[in-house]
Amino acid sequence: MAGRFDPLTRAAVRGGRTDVPPADGKRAGAGARERRWTPDGPVDLGLTLGPLRRGPGDPTFRTTPDGSVWRATLTPDGPATLRLGGRPGQEVHAEAWGPGADWILEQLPALLGAGDDPAVFVPRHRLVHASHRRRPGLRLTRTGLVLESLIPTVLEQKVTADEAYRAWRRLVHQYGEPAPGPQDLGLRVMPTARTWAMIPSWDWHKAGVDAKRSAAIVRAARVANRLEEAAGMALPEAARRLEAVPGIGPWTSAETLQRSNGDPDAVTTGDLHLPGIIGYALAGDRDADDAAMLELLAPYAGQRHRAARLILLAGHTPPRRMPRMPRTDIGRL
Repeated sequence: MAGRFDPLTRAAVRGGRTDVPPADGKRAGAGARERRWTPDGPVDLGLTLGPLRRGPGDPTFRTTPDGSVWRATLTPDGPATLRLGGRPGQEVHAEAWGPGADWILEQLPALLGAGDDPAVFVPRHRLVHASHRRRPGLRLTRTGLVLESLIPTVLEQKVTADEAYRAWRRLVHQYGEPAPGPQDLGLRVMPTARTWAMIPSWDWHKAGVDAKRSAAIVRAARVANRLEEAAGMALPEAARRLEAVPGIGPWTSAETLQRSNGDPDAVTTGDLHLPGIIGYALAGDRDADDAAMLELLAPYAGQRHRAARLILLAGHTPPRRMPRMPRTDIGRL
């Protein structure tokens, strides 16, 4: 539905827009554990799970022409592959493979936003109202897994999205393992915390990851168990737990907790583009800073992350007046 109204801009992609074809109701194959779950309202799989996708070539995430969303993940019980199918407002059919299949199926309602209450959101601006009305199936996902969101977020620090996505693809392909279940999709499970901590400096370099980002990931991997506890904490305590690791600041913690904890108020600060996008969309101020952005989002207290996503999904961005941030590849040096 969203594609009929809005262009597929980079802002919309960042807002979590992932188009999924209509489901055909077919099963993926044998050997899977299954669960059927009926949400209490419409759930758009593409919009809800879109923020978990790290670029169009993410080896841990796929959409297929039959309307399925596939996700390979590393659960506390081991690797798992999850396939989801269903239409907005209808029963969701889930299939899972691997040692972590039972865990991921148990978490299915939270993953699809069962803990999210979109009814409490009250639009205060015309653009937000229109974006909200067009997307009744938008729910905020909660994965319950911190490290799998934290590591790709660290890779996105102060580089272009394309550079970060390239690094994520290379490292997961090189150090991850094939996902359990059907092999024709080429899905891979991200490396374990121990493996992340053992990646040698030259492979970080080949992936285009500088020493500052790689060091932050290694430090996080060494205290992975403590960081995973943040998934069960309230937002302030969870943010403090993550930001206790050098190299992880407010931007990284917010982007992580939006996915792992599903917090509707985890607004991202310290971003290069977000204040200007929100400032331009709500007040025509393309030069807005964090303070101005937070002031504009103040009417949405408790729901600022949802409001920001709806603005991004609307794709209403200021006209470009300077070249894109240049791409670099330190792996070629």
